[in-house]
Amino acid sequence: MKLLRRCALVLAAAALATACVVAPAPYDGAYVTMAPPPPRVEVVGVAPAPGYFWISGYWGWVGGRHDWVPGRWEAPRPGYRYVPHTWVQEGGGWRSHQGRWEPERH
Repeated sequence: MKLLRRCALVLAAAALATACVVAPAPYDGAYVTMAPPPPRVEVVGVAPAPGYFWISGYWGWVGGRHDWVPGRWEAPRPGYRYVPHTWVQEGGGWRSHQGRWEPERH
């Protein structure tokens, strides 16, 4: 009987512990001291379907260096607009701002 209570208590504590969720801080992009290289010239092929949206490639920051992320086609998102990836000079370095879809403002 005591073993059953102890098991029930352990299971209840485990269930409560899994209910505690901590949301991660929003990613504000990499901050680096090395300026990104100029964008690469990309050949934009034919869209895979009518209405698709081309998202240009950009220099990401991976493993301590700039790494080219190629452009891609994405399906449109009604009611949203795409804000492209950018690098912004901040203080003595550069901050990466990820590309994202934002609700259209009217």
